[in-house]
Amino acid sequence: MTEAPSITATLDLPPEIAIAAMPEDDRVWVPQAPNVWFRPLLFNTVTGQWCNLLRVTASGIVSRHRHPGAVFGYVVKGRWHYHEHPWIAEQGHFVYEPPGEIHTLAVPEDCTEMITFFNITGAMVYVDADNRQTGYEDVFTKIQMCRDHYEGNGLGADFVREFIR
Repeated sequence: MTEAPSITATLDLPPEIAIAAMPEDDRVWVPQAPNVWFRPLLFNTVTGQWCNLLRVTASGIVSRHRHPGAVFGYVVKGRWHYHEHPWIAEQGHFVYEPPGEIHTLAVPEDCTEMITFFNITGAMVYVDADNRQTGYEDVFTKIQMCRDHYEGNGLGADFVREFIR
């Protein structure tokens, strides 16, 4: 009979996160583009994962992009869709985006505010109509966007450390 291997658990773990998703202080929302903000919830620098709320306050195209990893979303408020698909993601809907797919996120004209929780691992690669890369975001660029924003609005650059694991 073979003896089971001993697995030692480390006690040096980062603390868990339990925070209100909707902040009381609007300065926590980080501007990403005109009428588009994100509210960081988690930056996992080990796996390259980030979780955030995306908030859009105007109709139109938010971005055309793809992800090398899967993306999971949950619509908290409003609605949105991808030009490449017939469905509309509405409040209470869960969305799964397969790795590699290019899609164009848009908010319809009759929606004044959309908020969606996204769980992303890897990167967000922005592309133009010819599928050429025009931009790139990952957990580290998102952290830097937060640092810059928080430094400028009085929360302080280190405020972002609350979300980093």
